[in-house]
Amino acid sequence: MKTIFRFGSWMLILMIASMAETYAQNTFFPTKAGMVMVIAQKNAKGKTESYTKQTIKNVEGSGNNMTISYVVEILDKDRKSQANPPVEVPCKVVIKNGVMILDMNQMFAGQQKDQQVKMEVTGVPMELPENMQPGQSLKDANMNMVMDMGFMKMNMAVKMTDGKCLAIEDVTVPAGTFKGYKVTQTVSTTVFGKDVVSRTTTWYVQGVGSVKSESYDDKNQLQSSSELVEIKS
Repeated sequence: MKTIFRFGSWMLILMIASMAETYAQNTFFPTKAGMVMVIAQKNAKGKTESYTKQTIKNVEGSGNNMTISYVVEILDKDRKSQANPPVEVPCKVVIKNGVMILDMNQMFAGQQKDQQVKMEVTGVPMELPENMQPGQSLKDANMNMVMDMGFMKMNMAVKMTDGKCLAIEDVTVPAGTFKGYKVTQTVSTTVFGKDVVSRTTTWYVQGVGSVKSESYDDKNQLQSSSELVEIKS
């Protein structure tokens, strides 16, 4: 059971990170094939527990209409793969008329061919417009996932509401100092019948994506955070 919960947490981190990324010509996702970004995942005390490595594999199209294929790998606190052999989850971002569309089923299609875990994902993807401005509200997003492990099924639901761009400001992380779009959202997650509501603050950078994110509980206590520690083009 402990392994199952750890697997569920791994998937949740990966899905939320992917839902919260977008790109258009001047916006919030890298478009150069070969670019690699490493993001540290931290606990409530600021201690790094794992890393997420994102590698851009292929880019088709240009400007406000593009398809970006990339892979995501989860690393441990020593930046080593958590699986042997390493597992790279294939992902795809489609930008249509300057707005990102992420099909979560695409995200898991590749790995399901080689694994016994079957997944079905539905929902409304998150959108970040390329001309986002302070004070602008964002559309709500949601995701429902069913994981069939053979011996049991796990249901997971995520709702992202009350999204708003608060400011454009400098944000400093180990990978450098960037001009970030500060966005807040309410994230409601249901796993194994348990509901958890948090408030997230994320800084998005044009051409890079999320460089820093913080998650707070209903008492405004920090629960987890992430930050970009390395970027290679």
